[in-house]
Order: sequence, then C-alpha cells, then structure tokens
Amino acid sequence: MRSTFMGLETSKKGLFVQQSALYTTGHNISNANTDGYSRQRVNMSATPGYPYPGLNSPTYPGHLGTGVEVTSIQRIRDEFIDRQYRQETGKLGYWESTLNSINQAEDILSEPSKFGINQSFSDFWKAFQDVATNPEDTAARKVAIAKAEALSDSFNYNYTQLETIQGNLGNEINVTTKDVNSLLKKIAVVNEQIMVMEPNGYVTNDLYDTRDLLIDELNEYLPVSFERVPSGGNANPIAEGSLTVFYKTAQGESVILVHGKEHAEIAMNDIAGNEIDSAMGNDGKYELFGGMNIKWSDNTPPNVAIFPNINIVNPLVPSTLGENYDYTRFEKAKGKLMALVDAYGYNDGGVTKGIYPELLGELNTLAKSFVDVFNRVHGAGYSLNSTNATANGDGGNFFDPNSTGAKDIKVAARILNDPKAIAASSGKGEEGNGKWATELANLQFKGIGATAINITVGGTTIDVTGNLDGATFQGFYSGIVGDLAVKGQEAIRLEYNSGTLRLQIENNRASMSSVSLDEEMSNMITFQQAYNANARMITVVDETLDKIINGMGRVGL
Repeated sequence: MRSTFMGLETSKKGLFVQQSALYTTGHNISNANTDGYSRQRVNMSATPGYPYPGLNSPTYPGHLGTGVEVTSIQRIRDEFIDRQYRQETGKLGYWESTLNSINQAEDILSEPSKFGINQSFSDFWKAFQDVATNPEDTAARKVAIAKAEALSDSFNYNYTQLETIQGNLGNEINVTTKDVNSLLKKIAVVNEQIMVMEPNGYVTNDLYDTRDLLIDELNEYLPVSFERVPSGGNANPIAEGSLTVFYKTAQGESVILVHGKEHAEIAMNDIAGNEIDSAMGNDGKYELFGGMNIKWSDNTPPNVAIFPNINIVNPLVPSTLGENYDYTRFEKAKGKLMALVDAYGYNDGGVTKGIYPELLGELNTLAKSFVDVFNRVHGAGYSLNSTNATANGDGGNFFDPNSTGAKDIKVAARILNDPKAIAASSGKGEEGNGKWATELANLQFKGIGATAINITVGGTTIDVTGNLDGATFQGFYSGIVGDLAVKGQEAIRLEYNSGTLRLQIENNRASMSSVSLDEEMSNMITFQQAYNANARMITVVDETLDKIINGMGRVGL
C-alpha cells in the first residue's frame, strides 16, 4: 500500500526541480552580456513510478507517478557551428593582419603623391631638361643636383621605413607567439580543472564556455582542431571531458599542442634556427622565417594511443620533440601568425618571399638599375671641365657607384662639390652643347631590360642594359605600386567576405547559444507558476493529512 505522505514527497521534488530551473534562468539572465557564455537549461525527467517491480509488489492498473528530478544542467551548443565559426575566424584573422601590413606599406609609398618616388623622378628628369636648355647655367646644374638628392632621399626614406615596418612585423610575430603559448597554457589549466570535477558527476558548463572561448581566440592566431577525452570515474553522460588540441599541417599531419593538463610551446624561428627578433643579419637584412618549433617543456610526450585514426607526427616518440615545421607545412591563408610570416618574409626552397622582402627587393632592383644605367650614360658625356684633349667622355659617375640599392643611393661627392662636373655636352669643350643632358633626360622613356639599347649622340654610341624587364624606371616603380594595390584590393575583398561569412555563422550560433531575455522571462514565469503550483499541492496534501489525522475517528464527539 502506498504511503499517505507520498504526495508530500512528490510535490517536494517538484519544488526543488522548479527551484533549480529558476536558479538556472537567473544564471542565464545574469550572463546575458558575458562573452562566450552559452545559455543553460535544466533537463528534467520523471522519477520511477510506484510500485517498484518485485515479488510482493501490489497490483495497480498502472504506475503511480512519484514526481520529477533533475538529470542534468546542460549548455546549449552546436559543435558543427562552432567548427564553422573557428574556420572563418582563422581566415578573417589572416586577411585582417595581411590588410594591415599592406596598408602600412601603402602609407609609406603614398602614391600618387607630390612627395613620392614617382614625383621625385619627374622632378629629376625635368631638372635635366632645364640643364639641356641652359647647359652653361650653374643655377640649373645646382637644381639638377638638388633634385638628384631629393630622389636619393626618397629612395632612402621609403626603403628605411619599409624595413622598419618589416622589423616591427618580426617583433609582432614574437608577441603573437607569446599570446599563442599563453592560450595553450590557459586551455591546459581549464582542462585540469574539468578533469578534477567531472569524475564526481559534475557538468562544468561555465568551464566549457571558458575553454571554448580560448579555442575561438586560438584559431584567430593558428588553425587548430581538437578531440575530446573522457574524464572517467562517475562522469555524467553529457560531460564533455578534456580536450586534446592539434595543429594540422598542410600535409594533413596532426601536431599535438595540448593534451589534458599538459601543453607544448611554439617558437617562430629564423633560417638560422634562432627566434625571430629585430636584429639584422650579417648582410644588413632581417633574418627570414625558417620554421615553427614545437616543444614540450618537460620533454615528455603525452600518451596519444587513444587516437588510432589520427596521423599524429608530434610527439609520438622523444626524437620528434622540438621538430621544426617549415613554411611548406603551414596551411595557407589561415591565422594571424601565418599572415605575419607572409608579410615579414620567409625562405621557400632558397627563394626569398613575402610582401616586404619582395617589395624591398624590387626597390633595390629599381635603384641599382637606375644608378648603373644613369652612371653609364652620364660617363659618356662631357662636363664643363672638358678640354680638347679629353676623349671618350669625362662625365664619370653621377651617383655613387658603391651604392648597393635603395637604402644607400646617393649623389657622387665630385658632383656635389662641382656642378660643372655634370656631363651635359656631347662634345669636348662645348659649353652651349646640351645634347647629352637631353639624352640623360630621355632615359625616362627608355625601356630597360636585358636587351641592349643603343644611344648615339654626336658620334658617341653606348649600349644600356638593366634588370627592369623592359620597363621604364617610372613604369617599373608604377608596377611595384600597382602590384601592392592589387594585393591590397584582394585583402580587402577577402577580409570582407570572411567577415561577412563569420558574422552570418556568429548569428547562427547566437540564435542557438546566446541568452534571449524575452525567452528567459517566459521561462521564469513558467517555472515560477510551476513552483507555486507545487507549493499549493503541498498545502492540499497537508490539509488532507490534517483531516485524516485530526478529523477521522471522532464520530459522536
């Protein structure tokens, strides 16, 4: 026979469950604006009915309900949407960083501009046209020298500033690396907390949210994936366990970064094997990226036998600890770290690549070809110091022939000290002859390439070659600026596309996981009314028991 007090127990369970649901609703409302928070719900189920199965169990038409219980408090999350979000976060992080690097370069070159290299070239050619018009005019010659210095300064300034930005990118790689290592450590710490709690039957929803937020942030820097590892013990069926975090190479290899409470550290090294920093190499250039080193601090590889279907390359055995992953093993266009490497520069099979090394290399090519060609043509002309005894030109070098490129291009000291040394004439001792200055000015229209260009004036013939692939000096420079602009446009487009797609995915995730105050208010009213109803039910049972206890057996009194 069922207990007279069974109704009290049933309603008491209802009170406790609805109270838990109200507390969870309050927790959701409190965290409505918390980053990374996932709304939670109380999963309820009916308790086993009466009577329980057994040989002496009474016979009833059906089970009599005994109330409700909380089976779990679960966060609402869709792992598929999370994976989509993290993939797009990696792409967005890459293109945002790339766009920022390109914008900095564009700010330095600042073309079209009244003060850039292109304008300095135009002013330089015009100054030599003026010298051709008035070859004996010392003022015109001084202006030409001044314009040559301005052109040299433009090369020097642009190269130095671009090189400074490249160094800043190297420092940013170091800072980003430290951020990544900090995130790996934090994930391992949260894993450890979860591994302590879950075997006791707890579902640590808030810790899961914290860990997922760290994984989201990590994917902004470096594309990672993960596998769940059960905590064991008396873990709840919906417990998520600890995470083993992998970095996947372009070849599909899985490199462990976090395993339970253990974590690795990464280091971005140059081609010499040292960490990238702001120091110059012996050649006066920044050392390029050579590879990513992954190492476990205690040199003890974790047990990875629980992942038989994953191609894990590090660390399976101690010999792979500290392995260097070069550029070819990076997934393209994913993560801020990859974008910084692409901008800073890297070594690819002995070839220097990257936004800034290529840009600096092209400026050097332009400056070196310009100095070589201009000096060669200038040397075949005649200065105001020429005499009838001089033959085959006495112009000499207009620019310092020891210049190695854009960084140190400068006007030769002999020209700076003596404007008459400018070779404007095509003949000896002809002060009014400005034909060679005209030829020097006309170099602006010459396509400079491997094929020789013949220049003949006054019986003097000179062959001119260079490394500009047949382009003029300003045409080659315009190509440099145009190529940078194309990269910038691509970065803008892909950054917009990635941002738009991530926003759409983020909205999908928010529609499922974020807190809706309207929904929570509805739930609060629902649980409140259920709580009140259970309380009223206890009052009814109490009144019934009062009648049974105090009112029965009093006939005739």
